[in-house]
Amino acid sequence: MNTIHKVAVIGLGYIGLPTAAILATNGLQVVGVDIKQDNVDAINRGEVPFVEPDLHIHVAGAVSVGTLTATTETPAADAFILAVPTPFNADKTADLSYIEAAARGVAPQLRGGELVILESTSPPGTTQHLADYLIGLRPDLSLDGAQGKPIVHVAHCPERVLPGRVMIELVTNDRIVGGITDEATELARQLYHVFCQGDIHLTDAATAEMAKLVENSYRDVNIAFANELSVISDKMGIDVWELIELANHHPRVNILQPGPGVGGHCIAVDPWFIVSAAPNESRLIRQARETNDAKPAWVIDQVKLALKEVGSEAKVAALGLAFKANIDDLRESPAIGIVKQLSVDLPERTILIAEPHVTMLPQSLTSSSNLHLMNTERAVKEADVVLLLVDHDEFKEMDRSALLGKSVVDTRGIWR
Repeated sequence: MNTIHKVAVIGLGYIGLPTAAILATNGLQVVGVDIKQDNVDAINRGEVPFVEPDLHIHVAGAVSVGTLTATTETPAADAFILAVPTPFNADKTADLSYIEAAARGVAPQLRGGELVILESTSPPGTTQHLADYLIGLRPDLSLDGAQGKPIVHVAHCPERVLPGRVMIELVTNDRIVGGITDEATELARQLYHVFCQGDIHLTDAATAEMAKLVENSYRDVNIAFANELSVISDKMGIDVWELIELANHHPRVNILQPGPGVGGHCIAVDPWFIVSAAPNESRLIRQARETNDAKPAWVIDQVKLALKEVGSEAKVAALGLAFKANIDDLRESPAIGIVKQLSVDLPERTILIAEPHVTMLPQSLTSSSNLHLMNTERAVKEADVVLLLVDHDEFKEMDRSALLGKSVVDTRGIWR
């Protein structure tokens, strides 16, 4: 069995960089690869280009001892971990262009015997597609040693971590590993065993891919139930937060909390991969996605109703842009869509945005002249309507007296 000493991690985002750092701090030589030169330069200085608790300690330490470096060019290595985006296309099918681009960087470095792991969340069959794509680029290699050709081992190991707890859960969570071959599965198991203290469950590649999609679809369906309850409760004049709290006293009931929608790189995306794979059979999963995707429009209507009760010059404070609390990750965040639509629907209104984890508005919001980023205290003070979109600690801890006399739309229930 091959011994892995050097690992190249392709994609230094919210999953790739923590994975590279944890491998490097556990004694492997790691080279991180990213297309953004600014990110590469920051990492080589021991800095982290985004917010994730404790990650900077691992990155700075690994860089200082020379076990972690970053570059824009894919190097030769014993193992390659692909942690690149897998967004969906307009028709909700998976966009595999980032995976294929990463494969084109890896292919010239292969000599045979290497392990290639896809960590990117993807529909069943994507790992096999990656394997076939690599062999198409390198027909002198094989997946199984056919015709005596050197073997490339390909496996899937989906990430299963929660932003804000990545460095803890990388180590403590169980992992699922599925290879194209049994040997690929075993090689991947050995690599993750370097740092993973949880159990490592072995299966085939397609089942490993589906497992990650199912985990996130389960969450999406349950969030959709909570979001639907919030809409029903509002219509009936019921406090949904009290309702859920009371229902959850039943020993076999655990309803999740509603919000302004669902965001992030997983839960808002992954269920569509199941729907696209089996559209006629995934009716519940599709309905949950549609229910959660519809929640931002309901929130916007709540803000418009609140504005009708105040003056024509009233300002709106929108608190939070991230997809969840206490991080700077804006991917698929419903808050961004809500703020953008408010700026379009209400061009005469000034919308004051407070997001303590970013220093500038995302590009999708910069073209709107009525959107202004500022600190929380000022945004709330100047606003007549306060829209709470993300339950950041800063918002939970603010002086509630600042809300007196203002109309409040609290989508997270933190100011009950």
